[in-house]
Amino acid sequence: MKNRFVTAVLIALPAALFAQQPPASPATIASEVGGQLSSAEREVLQVAEEMPEDRYGFAPTAGEFKGVRTFAAQVKHIAAEGYNICSTIRQEKPPADTNGDAGPANLTTKADILKYARDSFAYCRQAVGTINEKNALERIPGMGGRGQTTRLAMATFAAAHPFDHYGQMVVYLRMNGHIPPASQPRPPAGQARPPAGR
Repeated sequence: MKNRFVTAVLIALPAALFAQQPPASPATIASEVGGQLSSAEREVLQVAEEMPEDRYGFAPTAGEFKGVRTFAAQVKHIAAEGYNICSTIRQEKPPADTNGDAGPANLTTKADILKYARDSFAYCRQAVGTINEKNALERIPGMGGRGQTTRLAMATFAAAHPFDHYGQMVVYLRMNGHIPPASQPRPPAGQARPPAGR
């Protein structure tokens, strides 16, 4: 009898616990694309943090790398294009200097470049948050007033574009003897990861 009671409790307990969980929020266009954008933000900023400041001016020279962007220029470009893309979603002028798609020339320190990138991602998260089922596929003027596009197309581009440059940034980081944070071995539980720039 005792065993039957214990078995019944063990069977009922997970169902009772599950029933007490608050229901998950329904997925929306903004939440789904916003999740992808947050992933891009996390990966890009982790690599940008990992690169030592004295290597921000690094650009490969061996092989077919003539004229490529420096590491700093990669980060600034991602941020500048973020402003350009996401201001298209909002149908407004970018709220920061984009210098075309290069980012402000006067940003030269790691701290200033990282702030510019963080601010750009924050602006994009806000822009993506304005997209809903009613306006996602509405035709709007494209970037720089060129052609027509949709807010959804711009939002997916805002999430995808940083990864184009993330791959290049990872190569630059490895060429300078650093392992990208996403590829670093995980520390044992309770132990912190070493600080960036080792």
